Amino acid sequence: MPDQVLRVQSVLTARDHQLLDWLYDHGVLTTGQIAEALFPSLDFAQHRLQRLTALKVVDRFRPFRAEGGSYPFHYVIDQLGAEVVAAQRDEPIPRPGYAKAIRRRWTASRILQHRLGVNGFFIQLAGHAGQELERWWPESRCSAPGAFAGPGDQVELITQTLIRPDGHGVWSGVPFFLEYDTGGEPLTELLRKLAGYARFVALGGPAWPVLLWLPSPDREHHLHQRLADLGPLGTPVATAARVNGAHPATGPWWLHGHRSPLALADLPTGGTQP
Repeated sequence: MPDQVLRVQSVLTARDHQLLDWLYDHGVLTTGQIAEALFPSLDFAQHRLQRLTALKVVDRFRPFRAEGGSYPFHYVIDQLGAEVVAAQRDEPIPRPGYAKAIRRRWTASRILQHRLGVNGFFIQLAGHAGQELERWWPESRCSAPGAFAGPGDQVELITQTLIRPDGHGVWSGVPFFLEYDTGGEPLTELLRKLAGYARFVALGGPAWPVLLWLPSPDREHHLHQRLADLGPLGTPVATAARVNGAHPATGPWWLHGHRSPLALADLPTGGTQP
């Protein structure tokens, strides 16, 4: 293990390591998101993030707003931070320039807001008191062949050629797939994605709830109208609109075919545990 990694590890806390793991796996988080999940206050988070930036385990950038001003700081992994995570996981040390490429990717990315939205969903769960976010997988891990194959499954059938969730998690014992909807796609595209999940289940994949985190109640209403015309979907589908203080843990989640709203922890698991 490089001496520089050993030296910096001696001053990192368990909370710091959690943050580095998240940035390594999920790309980018804002100051507010980090504070919500890991710190007692925004001020506390800002001071610690300044220290971690000085240690060169994290890096940051601040996008400009088209209407003037700038957004909060956005944090990404720095090279030393990536080396710390790799050492902790007993993985090969990232190549030189790895962190610069990551920063360049996100500062210039057209999907930055979508990624922040997906990450924000999981961050809200991670910061929710009293229950636990037991798993948080990014899109890249979900897309790996056999990612959701169980013992004895035919891995070639349980690949992600049929589904590409924005993320996968386990919350209070309930596994789920997340589809974060910006409202920029036609509803037919959401229906196409759900058809992929149905085929995935038919091939032996787990029938975990597909969560559609939608931008407005109107879009949610129109989607349920379309779903009602389809009949059985072949997999549990639940929707919630991220307005008026809605929270991923509490929703309200409207499960297709169910008359009452549910919390995330009350959604069906499809009889299969992760």
